[in-house]
Amino acid sequence: MLRIGVLVSGGGTNLQAIIDKINSGYLKDCSIVTVVSSRPGAYALERANRHGIPAVCIPRKDYAGVDEYDRALIEHFSKYDVDLVVMAGFLSILGETFITRYKNRIINVHPSLIPSFCGKGYYGLIPHIKALEYGVKVTGATVHFVDLEADAGAIILQKAVCVKDDDTPETLQKRVMEEAEWNILPEAIKLFAEGRITVEGRKVRINSGV
Repeated sequence: MLRIGVLVSGGGTNLQAIIDKINSGYLKDCSIVTVVSSRPGAYALERANRHGIPAVCIPRKDYAGVDEYDRALIEHFSKYDVDLVVMAGFLSILGETFITRYKNRIINVHPSLIPSFCGKGYYGLIPHIKALEYGVKVTGATVHFVDLEADAGAIILQKAVCVKDDDTPETLQKRVMEEAEWNILPEAIKLFAEGRITVEGRKVRINSGV
């Protein structure tokens, strides 16, 4: 059984996508054992509670620095024997202590085709605003391993989404979530659970599993 810990900060739509894929049987031998929010009142905590998943808020502002926050998260996840950490709309920065502890066991979903429209400050609607300003015809989402540099870890999966002439940042955000994020995040978890991912430097190789 793959024990998953999910980090959230907001509404938890990607958390819901994972829950749905577990309930449908798509994610076999996977269980979300804890959900941690960096913000009190995040609706993602309500989603977790509805499904009987232990959920807690560990606010970033309660800790003097990143290292202290890392240690608090590590202590919490250790209690739940977490195998894989999933960042699903988590807006706080993870430090070297946490990333080293869970090296190649932290994945994040980002709403663009990395390396476009990513990095520090690119969250929420911002990647979509920038994509529309730039005039790209295709955007999408990326699932990647988390490294010290924001959105710079090895890429696991990407899915493209076409940009429409009448798109607003909000309509584009919604379509990227529905067509890309909610599909490739559970898919990446499935590949990890099945032991089909090999990291070779910057490259992720996906094994056939046969």
